[in-house]
Amino acid sequence: MRSIAKGLGLGSAAMALTVFTALAWPGAADAAPSATESLYAPSALVLSITAGEDATYGTALRAVTLVCAPTPGGTHPAPARACAELRAHSAQLDAVTAPRGNVDCTREWNPMTVTADGVWQGHRFSYSYTFGNPCGLRHTAGALFGF
Repeated sequence: MRSIAKGLGLGSAAMALTVFTALAWPGAADAAPSATESLYAPSALVLSITAGEDATYGTALRAVTLVCAPTPGGTHPAPARACAELRAHSAQLDAVTAPRGNVDCTREWNPMTVTADGVWQGHRFSYSYTFGNPCGLRHTAGALFGF
């Protein structure tokens, strides 16, 4: 009697393990799709500030993330303002990097390059602009690169 009970106990445990494995295994036939659809086109960018004329070979000084859909977020200090600027000027971001009026900067050549790379409203997006020196960067009209 004792050996039959042990056999049933091991068989039940093996059956439970088989069922658990079939349900938890990543390649299960009845698994739900892993991607979810969204009402919003993806809008997520990495913004960076690099010392030098070329962002590829310069020294990256700072970088933040900016997510604009469905709500503004990321590590940018003012995501709502930055997203509003992108919505208004995404076709011409040079308007955002234009210097504010009444600002005097030296004419030293110490280039600073800003970049925005990622996806904007579902499309690949890449922007780069080089300022002559840090003063030009500090006195831009927009909040997009103000981090």
